[in-house]
Amino acid sequence: MFSCALCENESCYWSNLCPSCRKVKHYMSCFSRDRVVEVLDQVLARSEEKQDLKIELEIRKEIAKKESDLSKKKKAKFQLPAKVIE
Repeated sequence: MFSCALCENESCYWSNLCPSCRKVKHYMSCFSRDRVVEVLDQVLARSEEKQDLKIELEIRKEIAKKESDLSKKKKAKFQLPAKVIE
């Protein structure tokens, strides 16, 4: 019994690759190793520029949410209380 040579997570009895990693190897034989790596990089990894943009976007969202919450609190503070019906 051996662990998978690629992911090192699954045990392999008859092969050096688990079924999932064998599928990746098959894709590399069909499309070329470089193409598979390129697709993985484009889909799964972010460049530093995209990371910075994502951080900036998340900060803007957080600021907008805090401003919205603050304006709601100010409106609630200055509203007259509802009349109580006796």
